[in-house]
Amino acid sequence: MRQVCNFCDYFVIASGNSLRQVNAIADAIQDKLSEHKMVSLSKPGANDESGWIVLDYSVVVVHVFYKPMREFYNLEHLWSDAKKVRIAQKALSSR
Repeated sequence: MRQVCNFCDYFVIASGNSLRQVNAIADAIQDKLSEHKMVSLSKPGANDESGWIVLDYSVVVVHVFYKPMREFYNLEHLWSDAKKVRIAQKALSSR
């Protein structure tokens, strides 16, 4: 992202199939990163029902969407000038 914006190095974009799953994904990210003393600058509400949770870790901004919201806002297209970095599912599950 650094080549196309000045506020972060990476976007992580994830989605869930329900609002409950979106909250669970965001909670899991926050829990895991807090084990490493990393705390989000943004504070999503408990049981957020907006369908889009943003976790701002300064150089990395995590977007967790309810799937229809992700398709509507289409950040991948909006920021299409940024280089895409894909992480293999196997790499994610081994952490």
